[in-house]
Amino acid sequence: MKIIADTGKCVGAGQCVLTEPSLFDQSEEDGTVIVLDDQPQGDLVEKAREAVHVCPSQALALED
Repeated sequence: MKIIADTGKCVGAGQCVLTEPSLFDQSEEDGTVIVLDDQPQGDLVEKAREAVHVCPSQALALED
């Protein structure tokens, strides 16, 4: 599984970072998402799914 982030859609809400700070961060310049680990393993897979679900701008997606 791979996390795909569309920074053009990202509004900087930070829900992904709140969901799992080991997978996501935010740019200091504009607050957009930074994916720290685009291929999560183990328990982090479920956290990635949750982050995709809670993203208000639908800027995150998962690819198998």
